[in-house]
Amino acid sequence: MPVWVRDYSWEQTAEAVYLVVPWRAAPLRRDGIFCAERYLKVNSPPFLFEAILYAPIDDVHSTAKIENDSVFFTLYKKEAAMWESLIMENGDKEEMQRIREDAVRKAQEDAKSEAEAKAAQKRERSKFAVEATIKLEDAERERIEELKEKERKKATEEIEKWKEQNEKQKKIHFCQPHQEHRKTPEQSKQENKRKVKSSSRGTSKSRTSTGDTISGNMFSEKLKEESIPAPRSASSIEIKFTPRVFPTALRESRIPEEEEWLCKQAEARRIINSDIAELEDLKEEEKNPDWLKDKGNKMFATGNYLAAVNAYNLAIRISNKIPTLYLNRAACHLKLRNLHKAIEDSSKALELLTPPVPDNANARVKAHVRRGAAFCGLELYAEGLQEYIAALKIEPTNKNVEDDAEKIRRIIQGNE
Repeated sequence: MPVWVRDYSWEQTAEAVYLVVPWRAAPLRRDGIFCAERYLKVNSPPFLFEAILYAPIDDVHSTAKIENDSVFFTLYKKEAAMWESLIMENGDKEEMQRIREDAVRKAQEDAKSEAEAKAAQKRERSKFAVEATIKLEDAERERIEELKEKERKKATEEIEKWKEQNEKQKKIHFCQPHQEHRKTPEQSKQENKRKVKSSSRGTSKSRTSTGDTISGNMFSEKLKEESIPAPRSASSIEIKFTPRVFPTALRESRIPEEEEWLCKQAEARRIINSDIAELEDLKEEEKNPDWLKDKGNKMFATGNYLAAVNAYNLAIRISNKIPTLYLNRAACHLKLRNLHKAIEDSSKALELLTPPVPDNANARVKAHVRRGAAFCGLELYAEGLQEYIAALKIEPTNKNVEDDAEKIRRIIQGNE
């Protein structure tokens, strides 16, 4: 049930009504105020103020303001007149209900029409934006086409000019020799006279000029001999081919496999050389993998798993063919929750424990169990169960391994 607010004060003029509704009971928001032609409402649950007005008002221009825990209404009358009271006092319930419903329906219609108007305005704006974008794109496209056309015309003009220049040069080149041979009859007569005069003069000077020409020819031959460089001295170039590491014929060789093997050998030599430089500073007992293994075992027993891993790492760098080192390091990685590394070390130990013989059965059981424990730690229970089953095949009487395998089976069945 709502709590009705009856406390209010109001004043009026012939044109407007000023209404103040105190609202100290609960916080009020703008959406809790409703104003229509004949109906006012202020709602902030559980409090409610409602008024059926004495006469209609202009609800479009009327205002409501929340200030100092009160609601201030400024209501403009549709007809200028003094009201006898603020609310309609003599109306029956049906009429008041009708006024209330009409006010709500009109407000809904106004809200709907306003929403439709906003949607139409939004559509118009989007349509205008699309049209403006299309116009801009068309203008930009036209501008680009004009630039392309200008560049095309410019390139065509340059090509035409270049062709004209080439044609002119060709004409000049072919016309010059013909012009030199084309001579007028007068020019040919004068040239013949000059030749006759030169021949008469030449007979008188032939004896003196023969000696000069011989000496000049000898001098020019000497100059030519001096200008020609001397021949290069003969020599031989020795070519050395890189010898093939694999002395097989090319048709029988497998080049990719050979290159891979060579790369692995080079990498191994590099690691060995780097290790030698570091191992030179170690003490004599520290270069013994068995001593390092015992040291790692002692560190493991005291719970210092990182120090144990360092000891096993150094022992593996000295000798990487001892499977026990990988097994012990896998146990350390299990304690440190380095599960992927534990799987790698267990797998490496199993590779080294070949062929499977009774002497290495215990080590193979440990490798399978530790790899299975690492798989289970990664929640790969199916893979872990396979490892425990492999350990039971080697040692069927191992009660601990059998119990752990049964636990893993129950986990898998529960997950399924």
